[in-house]
Amino acid sequence: MEIDLLINYPRAKRNVLERGATKTEEDRQIARQFGKDFFDGDRRHGYGGFNYHPRFWQPVVPTFQKHFNLNSESKVLDVGCGKGFMLYDFSQIIPNIQVKGIDVSTYAIEHAIDAVKPLVQVADARKLPFNDKEFDLVISINTVHNLEKPDLAKALQEIERVSKGSSFITVDAYRNDEEKELMYAWNLTAKTIMHVDEWKAFFREVGYTGDYYWFIP
Repeated sequence: MEIDLLINYPRAKRNVLERGATKTEEDRQIARQFGKDFFDGDRRHGYGGFNYHPRFWQPVVPTFQKHFNLNSESKVLDVGCGKGFMLYDFSQIIPNIQVKGIDVSTYAIEHAIDAVKPLVQVADARKLPFNDKEFDLVISINTVHNLEKPDLAKALQEIERVSKGSSFITVDAYRNDEEKELMYAWNLTAKTIMHVDEWKAFFREVGYTGDYYWFIP
């Protein structure tokens, strides 16, 4: 279902139009390599420094814990885990929970937070290196929309395959023309951006049955 499980994630004030006016296609090409430039390089190419801080994910983990009834015996996968910050906070808040993560970025995995480095690996969301129904929960935040639609469909079907039935994703979306303009101005890496109704239809078409919500700047 549509549900905002990131409601407690701190929101920064964004000057979306200014960002859109300064971004170039070259910036987007650099960002889509998901290397050092994207995570720890200049702000115009991505995060401008991707560092751990407990204020981001620690308020969010209890929301997931309650919604999905997670406990010390649960097993969670993060598709697009970056440096593993969210997985680290899961392990801190829910002792003994099993966490794993994958990311397409070799740089991110090599620079993962030490505590979860053994639990994350470089892999492709279109072909997850896990068994069927291996995880109690699969999460993918602002990741699968970085794929073209045919590949995005494969990634969603892979999430379905490795999940026991619970999953949550967020994707770039819009609800009206104003939000569409802002979304395209803000976008740096997404290759698939749709109206929320188009997303819902796409989920039905490809067989994605998990929870979902939107990133709208």
